Amino acid sequence: MPPRSPRPAPDDAPPSTPHPDDPIVDPAVHARRWYTLGVLCLSLTIVMIANMSLNLALPSIARDLDASTGSLQWMVDAYALVFAGLLFSAGTLGDRFGRKGALQLGLVLFLVSSALAAVAQTAGMVIAARTVMGVAAAFVMPSTLSIITNVFPAEERGRAIATWAGVAGGAAALGPTGSGLLLEHFWWGSVFLLNVPFALTALVLGRRLVPTSRNPERTPVDVAGALLSIVGVSSLVYAIIEAPHLGWAASETLAAFGVAILALGLFARRELTARHPMLDLRLFLDRRFSVASGGIALTYFTLFGTFFLMAQFLQLVLGLSPLSAGLVQLPVSLIMLTVAPQVPRVVQRYGVRPVVSAGLGFVALGMGTLSQLGAGSSALLVVVAMVPLAVGISATSAPLTTLMMAAVPPRIAGAGSAMNNASRELGGAFGVAVLGSLLTTRFGSALGPAVAHLPAPSRAAAESGLAGALEVARDLPGGAGEQLADAARAAFVDGFGVAGVASAALAVAVAVGASLLLPREGAAPGVAPARGDRADGIVDEIVDVRDAAGAAPAAAALGDG
Repeated sequence: MPPRSPRPAPDDAPPSTPHPDDPIVDPAVHARRWYTLGVLCLSLTIVMIANMSLNLALPSIARDLDASTGSLQWMVDAYALVFAGLLFSAGTLGDRFGRKGALQLGLVLFLVSSALAAVAQTAGMVIAARTVMGVAAAFVMPSTLSIITNVFPAEERGRAIATWAGVAGGAAALGPTGSGLLLEHFWWGSVFLLNVPFALTALVLGRRLVPTSRNPERTPVDVAGALLSIVGVSSLVYAIIEAPHLGWAASETLAAFGVAILALGLFARRELTARHPMLDLRLFLDRRFSVASGGIALTYFTLFGTFFLMAQFLQLVLGLSPLSAGLVQLPVSLIMLTVAPQVPRVVQRYGVRPVVSAGLGFVALGMGTLSQLGAGSSALLVVVAMVPLAVGISATSAPLTTLMMAAVPPRIAGAGSAMNNASRELGGAFGVAVLGSLLTTRFGSALGPAVAHLPAPSRAAAESGLAGALEVARDLPGGAGEQLADAARAAFVDGFGVAGVASAALAVAVAVGASLLLPREGAAPGVAPARGDRADGIVDEIVDVRDAAGAAPAAAALGDG
């Protein structure tokens, strides 16, 4: 049956019949909620730009600071490692002591660390500054989503989170574009200054427009759970990051995985038995929460892994400048920023399950198309290939985020937001590590015959990656260098294709899983039927995704105790 047309309600008036899962919001806070959302999206933009802006600057940093390949890897990975490791703890601290304070602390840390990175004189200084950025991001990102959950009433929350999710994906593509523009005219340190105007603006506006909120129960901080989550998640991300370099069966890799399994196992036991757990693991009994977590992880697995590999493909294979490489990726940002806010309307009409499954299908189509690119492909073909990927990520990220947060009571929104963001960050870390590992393995195998005659040091440098192979080729005389460069580019394209096919296959598998496991129209498993329409008959134009999924709020069943 087609949805009823909405009746307009005053934009500055709270709903006449509040939903029991809604927090109590001051009328003044409610009246400026969309301005608050603007500040939160601006804050989120900082996190996503910091995640993606560094890749294009790595060649310049390597040259100016004489940084090794390992140092460059840690410049990228230190951020993700600390970010993922602190997410749970930072989200819980925000719930306990104040989400606005956590957000503002993160913005100040971003300002300081960005300035330090911009003037760094050694690779170690850059790594240290990126580590502090990871700490800052861990406080900013959970705060933004948890404040949205506590500011917006249920019938508007889907629209607000859709906007938030669109910015999360779109800003990731703005990072390379802005970096390319700066690198065209300034030194490599300028890419870190991208964050400064955003952070200053968000800091100033946030003092006025972002309300103070915290868990009203003032439950004690689960220190043991926080420490175990930091050790477990950090060890897991470290193992994922280092395995492609050390070897998946290396003793250090296995030890890191062992520490991660032990710490996360103890964390799970602690959270199931603690009187005041940091993350109520019973939330995973709700399929909205558990399936959405996996879907979000896959989405960002693809997004971050693709952007990481694409930066090298565009510059080292197609020979584009940093600015041109950034501009090629810009349409992804524009599509996501345009499509994501419209997704709730589609969800309202068709439901969460078909929209998410179709979105993952688009992701698979995009990755399959990208896997067919070659050394002679045009930049325009790259843009066309990335369109379905952008549409698919837009179609999945917003409803999955809303579905996931629907299972979390607003009083512990920070912990739920942290889980949401941990899914993104771990998915992204897996994407960079796994797709990078597939490419590196295939690259080394395909390049082997072309470097077999080289001295051991040169052969090792060439097999380390496309950048190293091109450096070795430049030092070879005449046609030998050109032959090695051509062979290296062909080997990279071969590995890029393998990574693309693997990612597409994974997206198809997750799409099938989502179509089978996401709740059907009707109540979610173990949950009472969803609430009816509000007493005044108003059905908001933008659907609450919980209602579109037919799932009732699980606050009482899953959040208490």
